[in-house]
Amino acid sequence: MISFTIAFVVAFLVTGSVVRRSRRGPMPWDDVQLNGAQKFHAAPVPRIGGLGVAAALAALALWVAVSGMGPARELGLLLMAGLPAFAAGLLEDTTKRVGVVFRLLATMASGVLAFWLLGAEIRRFDLGPIDGLLAWTLVSLLVTAVATGGLANAINIIDGYNGLTAVVSTVMLMSIAYVGLQVGDNLIVSVALAAVGAIGGFFVWNWPRGLIFLGDGGAYFVGYLLATLVILLVARHPEVSAWYALLLFIYPVFETLFSIWRKKFLRGISPGVPDGLHLHMLVFRRLVRWAVGRRDAASLTLRNSLTAPYLWALSSISVLPASLLWRHTLALQIVAALFCVLYVWLYARLVRFRAPRWLVLRSKRGGPLSRFSDWL
Repeated sequence: MISFTIAFVVAFLVTGSVVRRSRRGPMPWDDVQLNGAQKFHAAPVPRIGGLGVAAALAALALWVAVSGMGPARELGLLLMAGLPAFAAGLLEDTTKRVGVVFRLLATMASGVLAFWLLGAEIRRFDLGPIDGLLAWTLVSLLVTAVATGGLANAINIIDGYNGLTAVVSTVMLMSIAYVGLQVGDNLIVSVALAAVGAIGGFFVWNWPRGLIFLGDGGAYFVGYLLATLVILLVARHPEVSAWYALLLFIYPVFETLFSIWRKKFLRGISPGVPDGLHLHMLVFRRLVRWAVGRRDAASLTLRNSLTAPYLWALSSISVLPASLLWRHTLALQIVAALFCVLYVWLYARLVRFRAPRWLVLRSKRGGPLSRFSDWL
């Protein structure tokens, strides 16, 4: 628990200092663009919350090195490998001039570094003949790089509302820590719990009031950590099914693949063009209905914050069975297929304005939502 505590405290203090500094005047890292397909805040907000997460894990690595109470070398290498992903995202957060391709290559570079420095290698998919191809180091390296970069960008794509990515990532990390504990991997457990603490220190500033955003740097770094920890878990322990990783990450991964297909083949636009039709945006517009039409700051913040819990629940639908069935490949495959069906069904209902009535959030005067609004 000491790793969790150190990471939480450092992230809380660093993130809080960024919030306080931005309140004294505009800074280069503030998100000042309030209009757009993916803009749901009413005032400029700093978007370098990932700095607190990274600083927390760096402080933990320093403490481990000084105290000798943990795998200092492996932790240091893990953070070192994540530098390209974090730096590219942070550069975009502060300059807003870093291209998508460059950022994708940077996250893939982090996967390559983790491959060579830590042995984070994808050598099996538990799919018979395909696993034979992964025996070739070059193929394994390429697949590892693509998987790491893909997950990092998928985490960035779902990072659209206060608290969404923080809680989704936290639940995934707790699952990783649980499975790591089952197989006796102390590095996996300690790093996962430390990451939970770091994200928690950021979360208290991010939700529900949205005082700071995770930003590209934070989303890429968290995505890199998630990918690398699971790759290490599967690579080190043959009893862990490779399909555990897929089911664990299926919400952001399927969201990304579905969005690429939707944009490319249904709308005929580039997959890199932002639009307002991601699932979390449909939840914002068509389930959290009670404040539709109001653009004042309090209403936007409240709708923003009440959107994330829907996606927390959706993500948990896959994470919970992944945690329980981590060694049972067939069961994991069945649940993964069912999740994809559920996602498509929910998306189709929302996009056609046929949302299930029990999912629609409405406010009652004097009810808990109105009291929550007053508190905000």
